[in-house]
Amino acid sequence: MKEKLLSILCSLAMTAALLAGCGGAGAADTGASGGSEAAAGGSGYRIALITMDSIDQHWVTLNEGAQAEAAKEGVTVDFMSPDLKDDSKQIEYVNNAVAGGYDAIMVAANGPDAISGALKEAIAAGVKIVYVDSPANVEAEATFSTNNYAAGKTAGEELIKELENRGVTSGDIGIVNVNASTQSAVDREGGFREAFEGKGYNILETQYCDGDAAKAQNIAENYITQGVVGIYGTNEGSTTGTGNAIKASGNTDIVGVGFDKSDSILGLIKDGYLLCAMAQNPDVMGAKGVEACVKALNGEDLGGAVTDTGVTVLNAAALGGAAAAGGASDDDVTANGDYKIALITMDSIDQHWVTLNEGAQAEAEKHGVTVDFMSPDTKDDSKQIECVNNAVAGGYDAIMVAANGPDAISGALKEAMSAGIKIVYVDSPANVDAEATYSTNNKAAGKTAGEEMIKELESKGITSGDIGIVNVNASTQSTVDREAGFREAFEGKGYNILETQYCDGDAAKAQSIAENYITQGVVGIFGGNEGSTTGTGNAIKASGEEVVGVGFDKSDSILGLVSDGYLLCTMAQNPDVMGAMGVDACIRALNGEDLGGEVVDTGVTVLNASNI
Repeated sequence: MKEKLLSILCSLAMTAALLAGCGGAGAADTGASGGSEAAAGGSGYRIALITMDSIDQHWVTLNEGAQAEAAKEGVTVDFMSPDLKDDSKQIEYVNNAVAGGYDAIMVAANGPDAISGALKEAIAAGVKIVYVDSPANVEAEATFSTNNYAAGKTAGEELIKELENRGVTSGDIGIVNVNASTQSAVDREGGFREAFEGKGYNILETQYCDGDAAKAQNIAENYITQGVVGIYGTNEGSTTGTGNAIKASGNTDIVGVGFDKSDSILGLIKDGYLLCAMAQNPDVMGAKGVEACVKALNGEDLGGAVTDTGVTVLNAAALGGAAAAGGASDDDVTANGDYKIALITMDSIDQHWVTLNEGAQAEAEKHGVTVDFMSPDTKDDSKQIECVNNAVAGGYDAIMVAANGPDAISGALKEAMSAGIKIVYVDSPANVDAEATYSTNNKAAGKTAGEEMIKELESKGITSGDIGIVNVNASTQSTVDREAGFREAFEGKGYNILETQYCDGDAAKAQSIAENYITQGVVGIFGGNEGSTTGTGNAIKASGEEVVGVGFDKSDSILGLVSDGYLLCTMAQNPDVMGAMGVDACIRALNGEDLGGEVVDTGVTVLNASNI
């Protein structure tokens, strides 16, 4: 190895020219210089970023995140990826980075094995390795990637839900994958297939496109001629090709789902040719990857930590809502009157409801309508019923409501409807038909929370033990669903889920409950809403014990607890989207449009210490 290293060092002058002429997009190509050498202790570290290719927008965005962090750290990141997915080219780039004297390599491996030899030689030469998106079978400083198996399962569940909503409970499903060796895509397929276990659908043999959108379109078109009811694409090219094939066929009865976020994919979702896409956070991977490289080069032992950078389900409603909340008004919605809308949530204190109101107020201002936030100060059925009755007496045209439970408020809502008031649900529906519902798929999100906890426990070598649940109450459907999904994640595992304890959403009560769980020796605690999660994190912080806490909602307190390591993660909903889309729905219904009782999933993101 010494002789080989000497040979490499002697060839630096020759390889400098080679690096300048490589086919990937370098820092000079993108215009990003990587920053000065002032930061990182004046180190001037040089980092090579080698992804699967330099074309997919996923990798371009990852590079953008890396370049932004490099500028802060005062290091140089060169994006020196091949122009297409090819093991030999990726190996060549790793060898070039070693010969070029780079201090670290951030790499998204095409597959777990092909690149391993080259990476081992890089490590032997003193180069630090950090994985972004896709690891190889070589130990590295750290890995920043999506939990691809769980995300693939979510994609499958979204497809099943849509098919069942259409009354389709059987039929063939096609899969367009990259190749059989890219571990991230293989995991996405594995999770997707698991979602269909026990269902009446038939998963056809997977077809591979090497990530090329044109090849993917041809494959998807062949699936369509075979009469499939759904098609799944596992990466950007596969998903784009799938959506384009459905668009070209004119058959929107075929449900397409996929991965990644690009302008093409977002357009296909908005136009109805794709149901949804699992959007990763490549910019987070890039930024965290650079940060890890600097830490490792500064001598810090990262212990090979594997960090999930999260995923969001992007569908047409979430995209439209996000645009509305960001300032882009929906041109299709114009209020035909000076409408008054009452917004009645479970309480007026939790930051979740405050943020929902902010989204509603922003949308109301654009359309010239009035939204009054008239929620009770605490979660209480009688107070919420009183708010509904007050809205009726006050002559409001519509009520946006997040019901405490499915039944208690039903009588008051029926009376409101009899008085001609339009009802739209945000976050949590009651058992009364309404114009529309905008909420999180709470059971799926709860299951994701459970899977995140299991993954963390298993990574610590803990495969059994008691798990506590702190929930709001036994009647709030949204949190009941979250608990059901959480419990489902533990089926067949060696853990024991203790009897649920209720805190009525009060953080102080939740902390007391969580403290009692901790004295019982639990290994994990789940909080079902903002107050439950805040209390859980505070209890773990006060105890000093290594209990794994996961929960729901996004508040300053929760984000602080996640950042400080007292909570593993939280399921962040999009309450601003619920508020904005709820106002739009009220206006459309008051204008006479029949919304058909549509139910729209407004999405969720796993927020952990790496992506907040």
